[in-house]
This record gives sequence, C-alpha cells and structure tokens, in this order.
Amino acid sequence: MTTDTAPVRYIERTRAYYRALGYAKDYVWASHADVPFAPLRKPVADCRIGLVTTASAGDPAVHGPGHVRQVWSGPVAPPPRELFTANLAWDKESTHTRDRESFLPIETVSALVSEGRVGGLAAHFHGVPTEYSQRKTLDDDAPQVLRRLRDDGADAAILCPL
Repeated sequence: MTTDTAPVRYIERTRAYYRALGYAKDYVWASHADVPFAPLRKPVADCRIGLVTTASAGDPAVHGPGHVRQVWSGPVAPPPRELFTANLAWDKESTHTRDRESFLPIETVSALVSEGRVGGLAAHFHGVPTEYSQRKTLDDDAPQVLRRLRDDGADAAILCPL
C-alpha cells in the first residue's frame, strides 16, 4: 500500500492531536458491548432505509440561528444542496465536506432502490450533531432518532458520521 492509498489512522491521529494540544489523558472512545443492534428480519431488497448524519441543518432560517446541536430532520426529496459542518470537529486539513453525498448518501441509496437492491428510502433523513457527550447521545438523541425512523417506517438505518 502506498501513502496515497493507505487508510487514515484516525484514532492514532486524534490521540496525537489531543496530546499536541496539551491534554494529559487520551480521548475515551465510546464502546458498548450490549448495543441493541439486531439482524434484519427481511432482505435489504425489502427494507426501507433511513439515513442518519452528524451534520447540522444548513439553513438557519429553517432550523434556527446558531446551528443548535440538536436532533433534527429533513426531507430526502429534494436532497439538500449542503449541510452545515463548520461547527463540528473533523480533520479540516486532510479533507472537506463539500461532497454532501459522502456523509448523506441520498442519491446513492435512491439508485440502489431503483436497481431493486434496497426496498425504499425513508421520506426523511435525520441529523444528530454531536455534543461529544455519550450520556446525551444515549439518553436523549438516540431515542429521538429511533422514534423518527420508526415514524418514517424505516426497517433499518445507515449511520453516516461526518
């Protein structure tokens, strides 16, 4: 593997970054041995898929000023041109977020639906901009997203972190 094709060692890079900032302790990555994932009860070709991203809403006029970090939803049709990502921590030197499809693949899943490989796409996608709180994610955000996915009739979700 050449340096052009080698994977980004994200966890190692994040540890080095925090150490360079002077943090004495490494970031603690979430780990859940009892995650409530379950096998699909039917083939993906028969499933309606929901999309979940960590990006924020792109239009402050619609979603409020200051891009508040809270669970929000938007229609998949028409797909949003862009979402707000500047308030989130990501490696802005190595990558960009101009390709909205890379973190909210509406067109890709729609193409899979057209090909018969996926049963359908839920009418809404859901945003969960992180507040870097595992407690808030588990206690507040995850139940909201699950309710919204179920309201849309989703059988499964693709989690698309930024």
